[in-house]
Amino acid sequence: MTTGAQERLVEVGVVQRPAVERVPVGAAKTFRAYDQGQVLLMAPSIQDWVPDGHLARFVSDLVDEALDLSAIYAAYEEERGFPPYDPRLMVKLLVYGYATGTPSSRKLEERTHIDVAVRFLCADQHPDFRPIARFRKRHLNALADLFVQALRLCRQAGLVGLGTLALDGTKLRANASRRKAMSYGRMVKVEAQLEQEIDLIRANAEALLADAERVDADENERFGADRRGDELPDELRRREDRLARIREAKQALEAEAAAAETARRAELTEQGKTPRTPPGGRDPFAPKPKAQRNFTDPDSKIMKTADGAFHQCFNGQAVVDCETQVIVACELSDAAPDAQQLEPALDRLAANLAAVDAQLPERAALVADAGYFSEHNITITTRHGLDPHIATGKTRHDDPAPVAPRGPIPKHATPKQRMQRKLKTKKGHAVYKQRKTIVEPVFGQLDTVQDARQLLLRGKPAAQAQWAFTCTIHNLLKLYRNGGLARIATG
Repeated sequence: MTTGAQERLVEVGVVQRPAVERVPVGAAKTFRAYDQGQVLLMAPSIQDWVPDGHLARFVSDLVDEALDLSAIYAAYEEERGFPPYDPRLMVKLLVYGYATGTPSSRKLEERTHIDVAVRFLCADQHPDFRPIARFRKRHLNALADLFVQALRLCRQAGLVGLGTLALDGTKLRANASRRKAMSYGRMVKVEAQLEQEIDLIRANAEALLADAERVDADENERFGADRRGDELPDELRRREDRLARIREAKQALEAEAAAAETARRAELTEQGKTPRTPPGGRDPFAPKPKAQRNFTDPDSKIMKTADGAFHQCFNGQAVVDCETQVIVACELSDAAPDAQQLEPALDRLAANLAAVDAQLPERAALVADAGYFSEHNITITTRHGLDPHIATGKTRHDDPAPVAPRGPIPKHATPKQRMQRKLKTKKGHAVYKQRKTIVEPVFGQLDTVQDARQLLLRGKPAAQAQWAFTCTIHNLLKLYRNGGLARIATG
């Protein structure tokens, strides 16, 4: 077969078909012009970037006209260095960020580029996340003190009635992992283990150094030409650092346990009682074996959260007014039980009311759930000029029988019986049932709107300041949604 024949065998004929024009779907419809390469001219005034009534405009007017930032300005005394960002810009950025659920300094920096409202607040400047974080850290206490100013504005706007107040707490996640915590019993075991390992490593290191001193050539080969040979081995340094941290945490737990036991015995002595010896002969001034301390944030404690799990947390408290759910006092503790938090919360309430020149009306009521009930708390609440409506919880088998809601109150009735009777009456029940509609929605708003259940700062003082600033933002949002600064001018 010739080559030409072979070529003809593999030839494939190309069939010429008429071209079919594909008509795009919707071609007959007229759409608006779309051109990403189009050159645009933004409004020449930055004031035109954000519509009237926007949250960013409220924040801008609030900082410029209503808030006193003298405490922040007073911190800038030296003229040296590159000029910092205007405190008004930074406060507006933080207030708007917390109000929109963006407390992260890195995310705030990103929003200065992509969010028109943030660019409006920053006058088209773009602070790096580092100066944002430094500003918040430097002026943390001043930012927390804005709570009283926000409360005063809410009161001037008629958003605070003080007739019925509700107290409740929420567990705030600390900036620490529970896996970084260790119990006292575990510390004792690990301390002994590390001491043995360090002694062994040090003995080996000393023997190695002694041998290296005898043989110079071997020293260079073992340690390298750029090392003296007398440095601590890395594994020894790591263990010594860990041992030092464990000993520090162990001493802190011992000091806390001794202070708590001393205070407990003093209280029992005042009551004429004798403290009992702990079971098993345990030293009452020593920590319990299960007492824990976190290495990342030692001030935080492991607490049970609403989902039933245990996490490193702080206990945030809030006293909320019934009028528009404005927070009138906020506190933070490293103790999980709520009963211990009522007195500090009411002390804070008294200080805040004095700062804004407000007084509780006669027969103002305080409602709280069973976690706050105790005879001492009833006395404290009454002493602060509030009518307590505190749930008593489940009746135990050794409790006296409840008192009937009608008729005279027996003279021998206990404070718990009197409280049970009050909450069973129509008036008492009507007051107490407001609790869920006053305080519980506030924590839901803090969680969903501000993403406030996670603390970013470590240590109890910093966590307390962040919680106060978070509650400040909540109150400012209440003011914004109820008419803003115009309500104060016309109120």
